[in-house]
Amino acid sequence: MNGIFIIGGEESGDMHGASLIGELKKLIPGLTVRGMGGGKMREAGLDGIDSKEVSVVGIAEVAEKLPKLYGVFNKLKRGLAQWRPDAVVLIDFPDFNLQFAKEAKRLGIPVVYYISPQVWAWRKGRIKTIARLVNKMLVVFPFEEKIYRDAGVDVEYVGHPLVDAAACDSSVAAARRDMGAPEGVSVISLLPGSRTAEVRRLFPEMLKAAALIEKDMDGKTVFLTPSARGINDELLDGFIKKSGVAVRIVRGKFYETLRASNAAIVASGTATLETALIGTPMVIVYKISRLSYAIGQMLVNPELKYIGLPNIVAGRPVVPEFVQKDIDPVNIAGAIIGIIKNAAIRDKMTKGYVEIKERLGKGGAASRAAAAIKNLIEAKT
Repeated sequence: MNGIFIIGGEESGDMHGASLIGELKKLIPGLTVRGMGGGKMREAGLDGIDSKEVSVVGIAEVAEKLPKLYGVFNKLKRGLAQWRPDAVVLIDFPDFNLQFAKEAKRLGIPVVYYISPQVWAWRKGRIKTIARLVNKMLVVFPFEEKIYRDAGVDVEYVGHPLVDAAACDSSVAAARRDMGAPEGVSVISLLPGSRTAEVRRLFPEMLKAAALIEKDMDGKTVFLTPSARGINDELLDGFIKKSGVAVRIVRGKFYETLRASNAAIVASGTATLETALIGTPMVIVYKISRLSYAIGQMLVNPELKYIGLPNIVAGRPVVPEFVQKDIDPVNIAGAIIGIIKNAAIRDKMTKGYVEIKERLGKGGAASRAAAAIKNLIEAKT
């Protein structure tokens, strides 16, 4: 066996990729893994390019990084052709990865896709490309399986890896002590995203909402920001100082921070699902450039009612969403204050979280995905 070529392009993909590499190495001792990923994937044994420089959100934002994207793509393409691995495993990051799937297909290398492009949300036409290029699709939401099977794709539902990953052994009391939160105060987490562009758009609005919350609650608040790996503290500090709100940046204790929190303001994305699985009440915010949003509106599935993953999985509005022009600090602050002060709102939300967790399966997604990849390779040889 030559090994496996894996590409993950974002922080969530890095986390899932690291778990997958760990499970693959258990099944295939001595396995060589090359490609692209973040710090967690490299710690797990990936030899390759750091994905931090190519992580973007929004169509217009991609254009700004095209030279970097092309350079990384071509380097990976050369590595693939020279090494000829037993399989290529693609994790999310669809605009980049579907192009790379064409290169693997051209070389006759089997392609496995883990963490599906959100064809159910927008650009549904991509499913035809996937059917042509992907040998095995490993999906993490139960409703995705039928979509791909109906399109003629070899698909397997493995469950969502966050069911295993999003866990915290600390009690609420222990987590609050760890965060230095005194008794009688409300802890609110601000999660502005894992990309610089997201932080620049969302963090100032979150801080304005935090100022309003602090005023309403007579200062009996503690604000925390569990920072993503790819975000510099200097960037966050700059916004915090301008806001005048005391916010503590927390590194390396993401789930502990959420466990300690009475509520959270969370950028739309994987973190919303993690927050739901930890059980922290939240509001979801989403904002991209006006151009990206305008283009996206033309491509989005008109049947999609929600933008936050918890609401999509539940099929109903479990969590409040503030999208684009509706991002208003007054409304966001009002929603968080309502969560903190109204037990009925909290109870309704946490009951919805139980339903979401049940729909995501019982865990073991990475091990099932690894077994499917091993089986594909063995069937080929």
